[in-house]
Amino acid sequence: MTTDAAPQRSRVSAYGVATDQGRLLVVRLAESSPIFEPGLWHLPGGGIDPGEQPAEALAREFAEETGLTVQTAELMDARSYAAQRLDINWQLIALFYRVGLESADGIVSEVEGTTDAATWLPLADLHDEALSPAARDAVRLMQHA
Repeated sequence: MTTDAAPQRSRVSAYGVATDQGRLLVVRLAESSPIFEPGLWHLPGGGIDPGEQPAEALAREFAEETGLTVQTAELMDARSYAAQRLDINWQLIALFYRVGLESADGIVSEVEGTTDAATWLPLADLHDEALSPAARDAVRLMQHA
């Protein structure tokens, strides 16, 4: 039995795993990140709104955070995470999609959102301590695919 008085929240999110020429598309979490710590590299994507289909949420979030258009989305895996941030205990269900993009060019960064940068990083430069738990799992999923 837990005595922690922090509110409990659940969230289901859809994240895109986009690769191009040995690079992974990542976004940097901003101070307003609700679940994972700011400053970590994370996957483009986010929360699924009530009544929204996961692939629709993925495309919407991808456009908001990177300015890129998702053409294809293939479900790779789903993972569960427990996290505490801003005095809230989170239970996150993350759906990972392998995405194909209309173009890999023209990345933009979200303004006043939960991310503050978007970029392609070489897979060889992705180190666990700089990645969110979901991004770490995505890298492992790609390595075992």
